[in-house]
Amino acid sequence: MTAGTYHLPVLLKESIESLDIKPNGIYIDVTFGGGGHSKEILSRLGEDGHLYGFDQDQDAEVNIPKDKRFTFVRSNFRYLKQWVRYYGEQGVDGIIADLGVSSHHFDDETRGFSFRYNSPIDMRINRRASLTAADILANYGEEEIAHLLYVYGELKNSRRIAAAIVKVRKVKAIKTTGDLISVVEPFLMKDRLKKDMAKIFQAFRIEVNHEMDSLKDMLNGAVECLKEGAILSVITYHSIEDRIVKNVMRTGSDSGDEQKDIFGNTLSPLRPIGRVITPSATEQMLNPRSRSAKLRTAQKIFR
Repeated sequence: MTAGTYHLPVLLKESIESLDIKPNGIYIDVTFGGGGHSKEILSRLGEDGHLYGFDQDQDAEVNIPKDKRFTFVRSNFRYLKQWVRYYGEQGVDGIIADLGVSSHHFDDETRGFSFRYNSPIDMRINRRASLTAADILANYGEEEIAHLLYVYGELKNSRRIAAAIVKVRKVKAIKTTGDLISVVEPFLMKDRLKKDMAKIFQAFRIEVNHEMDSLKDMLNGAVECLKEGAILSVITYHSIEDRIVKNVMRTGSDSGDEQKDIFGNTLSPLRPIGRVITPSATEQMLNPRSRSAKLRTAQKIFR
């Protein structure tokens, strides 16, 4: 496995340019993965610049560059603020995040992220974690399953699917992706089968990895870690995470609640920069994963 085959980075040129990299700056790639974005950042840094790369998946460690200007942090990015403090950085010049899971996870048939393969239904990005999708299917109550399918999968028939899961598991444990597919497929329209199946797998993956809570923690930490004038650049893939990113960049709050001064002006530590960028038709053709991607950029406001 090499960095070239592990993951094809999305919106690479646009996201790196959005960081406006200073040769002597301090930067963080909170989703290291295959190292594609990190490699481009390093190519723009001088001898005094430094890059930190976060990843909780040990598979990503094969892609660590041999470069004294790079520090790998084996951790969930939700602990960004704590690690910045640990390394003694007083502030950073830019942070980039390519959210979701990498193409490596979808292509590895042993990990259970994709409905293309029949494999143990695991879905852990950090394989040292205890909770798997199989655990959720075996132990969550019907209401809990319906809730996560509705909130994280945005499925209108979430209650019917949850009821079917609970009914089937009384007779036979749901341990593989094939088992899950056989339970939920009767509730999906044929013309939307792949899209809705992807939403179901997305919902369980988000729950297994606590993705939304981790995202909120990371973004709130990023706001504190950025120097004045520094850049936050985030690539999202679905409306749930994109809404959170947009809220933080617009209001400084992951809920979108605005704080205003006495004149009615929104008090936010960030200022969105430019328009939302989406992949070109060429990139979407070469990398199907990029089709739903959105790049949002914001700058820490000078005060």
